[in-house]
Amino acid sequence: MMAAINPIAFHVFNWPVYWYGIIITAAIIIAADLSTKESIKKGFKKDFVWDLLIWALPLAFLGARLYYVIFEWSYYREHLNEVLAIHKGGIAIYGGLLAGMLVAFIFTKKRYASFILFLDIAAPYVLLAQSIGRWGNFVNQEAHGTEVSRQFLEQLHLPEVIIQQMLIDGQYYHPTFLYESLVSVSGVVLLLLIRRYAPIRVGDLVSFYLIWYSTGRFFIEGMRTDSLYIIGDIRASQVVALMLIVVGVLSIVYRYTHKKQYMLYRDVTNPYQLSIL
Repeated sequence: MMAAINPIAFHVFNWPVYWYGIIITAAIIIAADLSTKESIKKGFKKDFVWDLLIWALPLAFLGARLYYVIFEWSYYREHLNEVLAIHKGGIAIYGGLLAGMLVAFIFTKKRYASFILFLDIAAPYVLLAQSIGRWGNFVNQEAHGTEVSRQFLEQLHLPEVIIQQMLIDGQYYHPTFLYESLVSVSGVVLLLLIRRYAPIRVGDLVSFYLIWYSTGRFFIEGMRTDSLYIIGDIRASQVVALMLIVVGVLSIVYRYTHKKQYMLYRDVTNPYQLSIL
């Protein structure tokens, strides 16, 4: 029987470096590099994405952590020393996304660039980063679902390393981290195909992103055992997911009833002269 993966990758001067942090960092770098290449094609300055990340990254992590801590305040008010212990997990992607979007809005307006166009550019690669980042949860043995049998996991034709990592305290669990990772990476493929072949308008990609990811997250969240709750059995992430699905659908409806206000994505060459948001 294989042992569980050590969450510590190595030490630097006796300081532990966690796989979780390495995976998240790699996901961010990949997403930023790909976003930069696409943004340059659309007329953004070459350092635009990296300049934005200087502000967005720390505030997104802060937003992700605050979102989690707020909904788990009954625990953290008694363990204030763990509020910033993100190496143990406990960051909520929706908190990070909302904080990051707020920073991006302010940053693009300061640079007189199109916020919506930037979200379109970033959407596939943010989803890719989310897909990669879920493997940090895998290493930490968190974000899993309810109890299942080993036979169930074997029927999914999973590698032994995943099956063993889902063995926690003598019980096997749904690898919901994997389900969400697969939903996300399939969404990346879908968004890139839409961007390449469909006559979409500026704003469509981020709308499709909201609908795709939030739909998958709504159903997967219902399987998890570590959900954050608003009241009673109402899961916070499912409520947020439904809200974002509605936003995504309504934005598409509005965009296609006001076609003249929105350029086709493929026709954009100057993000600093778009009349839309």
